[in-house]
Amino acid sequence: MMRQYELVEKVAAYKPDLDEALLNRAYVYAMQKHGAQKRASGDPYFSHPLEVAAILTEMHLDEATVAVALLHDTIEDTDATRKEIDQHFGPKIGQLVEGLTKLKRLDLVSKKAAQAENLRKLLLAIADDIRVLLVKLADRLHNMRTLGHMAPEKRARISQETMDIYAPLAGRMGMHDMREELEDLAFRHVNLEAYETISARLEELNQRHASRIASIETDLTDRLRENGIVATVSGRQKKPYSVFSKMQRKALSLEQLSDIFGFRVIVETEEECYRTLGIVHRSWAMVPGRFKDYISTPKQNDYRSIHTTIVGPSRQRVELQIRTRRMHEVAEYGVAAHTLYKDMEGDGDQRVHLSKDSNAYGWLRRTIELLAEGDNPEEFLEHTKLELFQDQVFCFTPKGRLIALPRGATPIDFAYAVHTDVGDSCVGAKIDGRIMPVVTELSNGDEVEIIRAKGATPPQAWENLAVTGKARSAIRRANRAAIRRQYSGLGQQILERTFARSGKTFSRDALKPLLAKLGQREVEDALAAVGRGELNSADVVRAAYPDFQDSRVTRKSAHREEDGWVNLRTAAGMIFRVPGRSKKSKKGGKAIPIRGAGDDMPVSFGPDGAVPGDRIVGIIEPGKGITIYPIQSPALIAFDEEPDRWIDVRWDIDEAMNERFPARIMISAINEPGSLAEIAETVAANDANIHNLTMVNTAPDFTKMVLELEVWDIQHLTQTLRQLRAKPCVSEVVRVNG
Repeated sequence: MMRQYELVEKVAAYKPDLDEALLNRAYVYAMQKHGAQKRASGDPYFSHPLEVAAILTEMHLDEATVAVALLHDTIEDTDATRKEIDQHFGPKIGQLVEGLTKLKRLDLVSKKAAQAENLRKLLLAIADDIRVLLVKLADRLHNMRTLGHMAPEKRARISQETMDIYAPLAGRMGMHDMREELEDLAFRHVNLEAYETISARLEELNQRHASRIASIETDLTDRLRENGIVATVSGRQKKPYSVFSKMQRKALSLEQLSDIFGFRVIVETEEECYRTLGIVHRSWAMVPGRFKDYISTPKQNDYRSIHTTIVGPSRQRVELQIRTRRMHEVAEYGVAAHTLYKDMEGDGDQRVHLSKDSNAYGWLRRTIELLAEGDNPEEFLEHTKLELFQDQVFCFTPKGRLIALPRGATPIDFAYAVHTDVGDSCVGAKIDGRIMPVVTELSNGDEVEIIRAKGATPPQAWENLAVTGKARSAIRRANRAAIRRQYSGLGQQILERTFARSGKTFSRDALKPLLAKLGQREVEDALAAVGRGELNSADVVRAAYPDFQDSRVTRKSAHREEDGWVNLRTAAGMIFRVPGRSKKSKKGGKAIPIRGAGDDMPVSFGPDGAVPGDRIVGIIEPGKGITIYPIQSPALIAFDEEPDRWIDVRWDIDEAMNERFPARIMISAINEPGSLAEIAETVAANDANIHNLTMVNTAPDFTKMVLELEVWDIQHLTQTLRQLRAKPCVSEVVRVNG
């Protein structure tokens, strides 16, 4: 384990004016806090933050970032608090450490949602200070290096997360070496068989071609020196995961890959890059279609280099990357190479920052924009993965603005990349002056002109055609807004008529003080709920005027025959209508005769209940009577092959009876004192009743419970569910089989 003075010496080697006292305090504090904690390997836990700090010294990061690395697990895994960190190290370091602390309480949600929420928190912290990302990636790298001590299922899960998020994120931030190492470390746990096969084959090739690689290095160095260019030429072999992903992407076998070996040529100036390219192409034949100039057109992660493939000695294809030393730094360390500058403050105090003026940071800011759009955690995770994984094409607007998009992108993605308003109003596109379908796949160099129409709304089908997360999110949002506008307009018309019938005048402002009572956040939400039928217009008027009576309400007869339908009454007095002619029912309504079904047939509910407003069917249960199910109940699958047992049933509720109906819901809630009480209070406040409660699953962080409720109808149930979802202690509410 690295000693305190050794860490200080490492930082002092590239930053002589470091704040040595800060590093010493962080070292001692972290070591004391982690105390006797052990890692899965049996090593002292403090060895982990120390190794993370060492990784950051290799990137030549400032002492504040190294101190954060030493402290990054203290809030999460010890009794340290943010307040204590602020007192010892200042609020800025406290903020960085807190940004690296996982949201533990999110274990109550699905693993995917928890992963998404932690990613949200991390990206928001990164947006404020990029050093959070550098510490997080170093933390993940060391964890991956020591992953072998974990249980197999945990290794697989962490490796997949690394492959899905952290390796691509390192790549998008331009940290090429870290991305490659993360991918390779994860690859061996995600697909061990493929890893071992490819590694063995690469080792065999390396031994066979070692002399050839040395020969090419010498030959190329000599040719450049003869032309006055002093260059560093180094050969390299592709990593196992890089080989595997190319085999998968291009459907090639290992034997068909022609560029397993590559060479980097590092020169001093940009001009020498192009001179080197000319010398190489004059000396060896170039492979057509394998030339890319990322110096004139850098990648979104600020990567700059010239790529070319030549047919070298022994007719072997050789891939070359030509770049300056500064370009090489950026390629290796990414945003960390947009390196440190000092900002002199009033009293002479020096603060060290990282530049945010980079394309990689621009991508990150665009990703953060998605956070503000209100998508749920799973959607955000999906969109972020889409942005992370795709290779790029470069297209232009008619005015020459460069737009970088994922490979496979269409004019739909292009329109939303220009601006959300452009995407929402897009009705067509011109590619290089020709009108083309909006589903056309774009190629490098295309000039794209978006044809717009005022008031247009993107078709819902575009969501499945778009490639970028930004486009998908915006299309989904635009469609939700359009549907909401439609329902809110209908809801306003309904309320205007209902208010007029009561002798009152409707106004949108009159709804504002009623929103909390109605369980809505905004006036538009309340109007849309009325338009969708989730909120009864009479209930809205009653919320404003408690004495209101709807003149349309008439009491229905408990027994009537009309249009060939007869009423069925359960033992509890609940009424349904079925086809047929009624005979005289028994006193008390405990059984009813219906034609073709025998003499007296009792009626009951299925295990998950049904409420007025549900579409329902009856199933004849021989010897038991008729059981009522909602039409969407999975239990009905068992009767698919017995159509003779199905009866068409309709609700015919006698409002004078004032009867409630059963519905079953499942709730996931935080496991803390008061949660159950808050849920019960919410149910009671909504005039519903808990008939039964079962704890399905309890854990240290969350509880799942099934509640059997009694409610008036589907609108009443919907309102109760909405109020429950709004509670901070509740993470999920679903109707079981409803």
